[in-house]
Amino acid sequence: MVDRVTNQTQMRAAQRNLQENLSQLARLQEQASTLKTINRSSDDPTAAAAAMSVRAEIRAVDQYSANADNGNNWLTTIDSALSSATDIMNRVRDLTVQGANSGALTAAAKEAIAVELEGLKTDLATQANTTFLGRSVFAGNSDDATAFIALGTNPETYDYMGGTGSVERRISATSTVRVDADGGAIFDAPTSPGSGSVFDLLDDIVRDLRSTPPVNVGARLTTIDERMAVMVGQHAEIGARQVQIERAQSTLLEKAGTLDAQRSGIEDADLGQVILDLKLQEMTYQAALAVTARVLQPTLMDFLA
Repeated sequence: MVDRVTNQTQMRAAQRNLQENLSQLARLQEQASTLKTINRSSDDPTAAAAAMSVRAEIRAVDQYSANADNGNNWLTTIDSALSSATDIMNRVRDLTVQGANSGALTAAAKEAIAVELEGLKTDLATQANTTFLGRSVFAGNSDDATAFIALGTNPETYDYMGGTGSVERRISATSTVRVDADGGAIFDAPTSPGSGSVFDLLDDIVRDLRSTPPVNVGARLTTIDERMAVMVGQHAEIGARQVQIERAQSTLLEKAGTLDAQRSGIEDADLGQVILDLKLQEMTYQAALAVTARVLQPTLMDFLA
């Protein structure tokens, strides 16, 4: 059986072929303009699904990186505050050792030491109320900008207002890092039975220096050393957390580069290959036009219409 070929059949076939060639030409022109192989899901559904998956991972890594950066800034702030607090406590210890030498000190010398200790207490309270982005780094999960509130005068006391929870930052799908410090343990909680906060300790030393009859402040050295040991221990813990976050930052940076390379391999077009394909498609389209023009010759009916 021989299929009947008419001018109408030839015209429809030629139109269909030209449309397909033109569609392919338009797709390549779009790729050359956008430098993307996928401009809509229908271009390549499988590649589009893979690209969406990779982009989701990139967004997650970006968020983890932001969390790690924020956590590192918290810990850097705490590290600086604890360094200053430790320096203050070292000075407190030195002054206490001087004050313990009661036989060689005049009343005026003891008063000078007491006045300096009062100033150091104020400086220590400033460090205990260190903030980052408006939040106290020693107040746990409390939103307050102040961890210790001053109460009363002569002497001025400090009440801890921090929350019981902690501040954490997620740095991966499976791990979080605490980024605050336990201000209650560092500055407020007693280190031994009968002792108060670190601010109470300084008040006790000042009171001993000013007491009549004189009280030897050397007995306070043990409590000072206990307080300093707590600060050093917390400082070391902060350092360990910071190392963990910095390691996570390095890992996330490397992963971000790997994911971006994967995304580029799926989505980005090879400009040289696209231009070559575009030129070939232009030649194909021009050839199709020429062939169609020769095959579909005008007939008498075209002139009579």
